[in-house]
Amino acid sequence: MPELAAPVRLIVNPAAGGGRARRLAPEAVEALRARGLTVKRDDTRDLEHARELAVQAASAGETVVVLSGDGAIGAVAQALRAVPGAVLGVLPGGRGNDLARVLGVPDDMREACATIADGVPRAMDVGEVEGADGEPKTFVGIASAGFDSDANRIANEAPSWLGGLVYAYGALRALVSWKPARIEIELDPPGERRSFSAYTIGAANSKSYGGGMLAAPDAMLDDGLLEVMILESIGKLAFLTKILPNVFKGTHVNQPSVHVFRAREVSIGCDRPFTMYADGDPIGELPLRVRAVAGAVTVLVPRIAPARAAFAQASPLSGERPAPSRPAVPDAGAPPFTPPADGR
Repeated sequence: MPELAAPVRLIVNPAAGGGRARRLAPEAVEALRARGLTVKRDDTRDLEHARELAVQAASAGETVVVLSGDGAIGAVAQALRAVPGAVLGVLPGGRGNDLARVLGVPDDMREACATIADGVPRAMDVGEVEGADGEPKTFVGIASAGFDSDANRIANEAPSWLGGLVYAYGALRALVSWKPARIEIELDPPGERRSFSAYTIGAANSKSYGGGMLAAPDAMLDDGLLEVMILESIGKLAFLTKILPNVFKGTHVNQPSVHVFRAREVSIGCDRPFTMYADGDPIGELPLRVRAVAGAVTVLVPRIAPARAAFAQASPLSGERPAPSRPAVPDAGAPPFTPPADGR
């Protein structure tokens, strides 16, 4: 009998992954019941409906299990923050499935369901975006803007048969017409300010986005901090040969054009309009602030930790070792912020 025997509410986004979640849902229900769990399935109409279902289930003492991509997981995580004792389970049902990958949840559905039945509950940070409307929005992975805004928009419009390759496709398409932008950041406002001619600004709660791109290989899900990444302007050939191939291994951060900072909060502005995307969906318009919210939700993770640690602290229940220490940041080599002549 699993240690966590609460009934399961399986929240399915039937449109996720071009219908992948809908196709996998019967297998997930069967696999969860085979492990002795009581399961009720609900399909979502939209993200707001997913939030409503999550609050209803968690308030009834059920484990909320999301079968979808990261966008719906982020929406459910936002709702669960308001329910004491809520527990979140993640099953990969989208195109990217980056949070599941970082947590070590297997892609095979029956194996993934073992995490729901026998997994370890861990407190997990989330990211929060505060836009001009003042309404905070939660994400679980990486929020980014600039070049990533164009790449995400193209990826979201691409045909579903591209699967996980859709994000690389979006990046290549966006590169054709890309022109550098002037991006300004302020770390832990009021704090240090920097200015860059850059491709992208990213604020990472987790390591991965875009279907396995290790954009923030040192990000941890329990340190209360964001990894703030800037890719400075470089030639398009260098982007194609030194950045894009290496981002899948996380070694792009060794390039001199990549700067990494660590902060609880970052304020982001730009010299032209951009939509910020997080977990594959638009989340706000620049300028805005992004912050880390420590221990905001409890998530089920496999008892055997993934090779690349997702948490800085070892779980007392899993026997895993603590993650290795990370290099200190901010990046001393990054250029300082230079205010415009009009003082803005």
